[in-house]
Amino acid sequence: MNYHNKKFKVVETSGSGEIAGDFIFHYQQEGDVLSCSYSGGDIKEGMIVGSVDEEGIITFTYRQVNWKGLERSGICVSTPEILKDGRVRLHEQWRWTDGDQSAGTTVLEEC
Repeated sequence: MNYHNKKFKVVETSGSGEIAGDFIFHYQQEGDVLSCSYSGGDIKEGMIVGSVDEEGIITFTYRQVNWKGLERSGICVSTPEILKDGRVRLHEQWRWTDGDQSAGTTVLEEC
């Protein structure tokens, strides 16, 4: 699976995450390396970098700075589901690697 130039929006999130429904993630992929810059809501600037395996599962780290100036980082595994209309839904299991190290889930859908 190739995510290059695909855009995803947040449709569901739980836990202590900082992303919101107005976020659009625009993925770039070269070979098996995936990256994305993002911002919005409480996040001033964020960056994702990771890899995509042969089944389309994305394993990545993220680092972001919120508007309070707090730097946060975490890890995530994102598993794809192909919807009936051909779009991709990503089911994410994430965990902060700083602070309280809490975890949560997020669902993204291709725009």
